[in-house]
Amino acid sequence: MTSRAMSPQRTDARGVRRSASASAVLRAVLDGGPIARSTIARRTGLSAAAVTGHTAELARLGLLRELPEAEPRRSVGRPHVPVDLDTGRYVAGALHLAVHHATVALLDLRGNVLAQHEEPHDGLAAEDLLARAAEIFDDLLLGHTPDREPLGLGVATGGWVDRASGTVVEHPLLGWRNVPVRDLLTGSTGLAVEVDGHARALVHAERLFGHPRARDSVVQLFTGNVVDAAFATGDGVHHGPRSAAGAVAHLPVDGSTEPCRCGRTGCLEAAVSEGTLARQAVENGLLERPDFPELLALAADGHSAAVRMFHERARFIGQAAALLLEVLNPAVLVVVDRSVARVPSCLPIIRDEVGTRSRCADPAETVVGTSFPGAELATAGGAVLLDVLYEDPLGPLPARLPRTSLISTA
Repeated sequence: MTSRAMSPQRTDARGVRRSASASAVLRAVLDGGPIARSTIARRTGLSAAAVTGHTAELARLGLLRELPEAEPRRSVGRPHVPVDLDTGRYVAGALHLAVHHATVALLDLRGNVLAQHEEPHDGLAAEDLLARAAEIFDDLLLGHTPDREPLGLGVATGGWVDRASGTVVEHPLLGWRNVPVRDLLTGSTGLAVEVDGHARALVHAERLFGHPRARDSVVQLFTGNVVDAAFATGDGVHHGPRSAAGAVAHLPVDGSTEPCRCGRTGCLEAAVSEGTLARQAVENGLLERPDFPELLALAADGHSAAVRMFHERARFIGQAAALLLEVLNPAVLVVVDRSVARVPSCLPIIRDEVGTRSRCADPAETVVGTSFPGAELATAGGAVLLDVLYEDPLGPLPARLPRTSLISTA
């Protein structure tokens, strides 16, 4: 499988329009399926003939299927047979590379996680880690979806990721520089591989499967061991040159004296990273060893000292959220952080900080948690691949898929 840079491109205007129309049809079915072709035409503005042609072509690719009518028709004329996504034919592979573990998963066309596996990887070299992830992916396919065709593999990770080349340019916490992730995984799996930063990947997920206002404009703020952000408007996700947009790790936050690897103090990532909090918990006598999940469990159980640590961290996160809201003014800002789901008081503190430090009119409506609690990492990897599919369902990725028989043109 060649890289995207070597894939056939749709350079003619007719091909671009045709692909955009097919994308509109597929997204309409994603949003409203099961759905009649007449409703698709009304929602997309396409002609009935165009919708009929695109649904037939998408069915040949195995992406759509017809459903029987809910009730028999009593009127004369051709029946309005609804169409829906065929979620039982294909599976999207997902790989998320975190600092201490890799998450390998399988998703269907609606972004539902069908299976996932978490693999610790401390000490593994990049090539060995990616080879191990490919083996786990094969095991998941055989064990959970042996009758489905894999669409490919989406990869998400923190750090600086160049989507066009499929390269992790720099990931300081992993110690990676210029790792050709796409080429390595394509070589070991034989599949199409797409790679992107995890904040951008989760923006794609929100816009496809999550918060309805994310399609207008959205900021995603990811806070884990790595801290980064992504921004999208109605036209798409902003990447910047070599996909370097979203680097917020060194935003200054008031009240933090935590030293950063850059040599300064008070940088956002140094202040709020999971590693920092786990280390501080040991220094404060809460833990015997730095273990963020253990600290989070203490806070979730109401341990007062652990809760206070997360509250202070939430105020730092709120400062960053307020700055991003002031600069970008999105319809919604999504905070992806494990404490938001496990410690219910954290999100209100983030919103309070936003209300104090920004002109956001309604922080409770604007600042929200992820639509995929507990499945963020698996969803991020899958969304990298699925975004490519929904953006261009007639493009290089689905062109590899085996064709199925035609559905009717009713």
